[in-house]
This record gives sequence, C-alpha cells and structure tokens, in this order.
Amino acid sequence: MHIHASCVEIEKRGVLLAGPSGVGKSDVALRLMDGGATLVSDDQTFLKVEGGRLLASPPEKIAGLIEVRSVGLLRFSYSAEVEISLYVELVEDPALLERLPELSFYSLLDRRVRFLKLLGKAASTPAAIRAFLKGTYQDV
Repeated sequence: MHIHASCVEIEKRGVLLAGPSGVGKSDVALRLMDGGATLVSDDQTFLKVEGGRLLASPPEKIAGLIEVRSVGLLRFSYSAEVEISLYVELVEDPALLERLPELSFYSLLDRRVRFLKLLGKAASTPAAIRAFLKGTYQDV
C-alpha cells in the first residue's frame, strides 16, 4: 500500500506523519530528525504487513531524500524499514483539535496503531510526539 505521508524512526518506533499538502509533514520530520530521529521516507511511504507487524519503507527512488522548503532536496541516512507505532494526522486549523482527547487508534491494512491529531506548524508538535511515545497515556 502506498500512502501520502512522511515517516521517521524514533528509538526503533515508526511515526507516520500524514495530512494535506503543505501542512508541514516534511517540516515536522526534519525537526524530529534534528532531535535524533532517523528518516524513513518523505511525503511518500509504502506500507505492508509482515509477521503481523505493520511496516513502513521508502520508495526506492526517493530513499534518503527529504524536501526542505527554500533549501531543496537533501540526502540523509535513512531506515529502510520500521514498524509503525504511531499515526499522526497534521492539521492547519486549531479548531480541529481537542484539548484532552481520549486515546484513539487508526486502522491501516487491518492493523490498529495509536493516533494523534496535531498542528503541523506548531513549534511544540515534535515535542508532543516524543512525549507521547515516552509517556504513559492517562485518561481524564
């Protein structure tokens, strides 16, 4: 399956960054990489299920490349494959966000992964992703 999403690996966990064109997928990926994440793919990602695990990989033609607006295409080392742990839907409108959402999941290829909806352009978005991966979710 091919999806319009970027993907990074954080401590052996894959994070898919999805949303409409221009919402900030590459920007969030770049900011996560600046904090130690590894690029998997930028803007286009292949998904498959193998051994019960949902795996992401880059299309061969763009493997290791990320588009940095106003800079150009840059090459980085990358992970060829990672198991997806989190699906992040990036949005532009803060009105689409809940202040204290319940833990939710997203289904891809009949596999459920944890789901977050965050602002693509917010400075706190990479920190929120890292905190979510490190913390224990607490319902209110």
